[in-house]
Amino acid sequence: MDLVNPGFGLVFWTAITFLILLFILRRFAWKPILGAVSEREESIKSALDSAEEAKKEMQNLQADNERILKEARAERDAMLKEARELKEGIISEAKEQAKVEGDKMMKQAQAAIESEKKAALADIKAQVATLSVDIAEKVIKEELSDKKKQLKLVDDMLGDIKLN
Repeated sequence: MDLVNPGFGLVFWTAITFLILLFILRRFAWKPILGAVSEREESIKSALDSAEEAKKEMQNLQADNERILKEARAERDAMLKEARELKEGIISEAKEQAKVEGDKMMKQAQAAIESEKKAALADIKAQVATLSVDIAEKVIKEELSDKKKQLKLVDDMLGDIKLN
């Protein structure tokens, strides 16, 4: 037997064996193999569809995350703005209240000074009046010690009364 030039019988029986094997494979193995390939194709297609859905869902989640982040930033900015306004309001109110209290204290101090001034003036007037009365008393005693001086003083006073 020569492998380069095989004989007719060998080719014939090889072809018959191949055809029988092909028939058996087609009858029993081809459908299960095609079914497995088809099933595998469907599972791959399903996995690709699932991956595409997951990708879309991931994009949606990213969009939601960005939207939530923007909302959170906007809310944070609003809270910071509100806090700044509240701080400025409190500072302004405190300044106003301090000014009112300062004015009130100034008025009270001025009133106290005025009261003390009036009291001091009243005290001085009382002392001056007392001194004046003491001096007048001494002067009158001096003047009234002599009888002539007394008569002259009475005449002068009566003259002053008639003129007025």
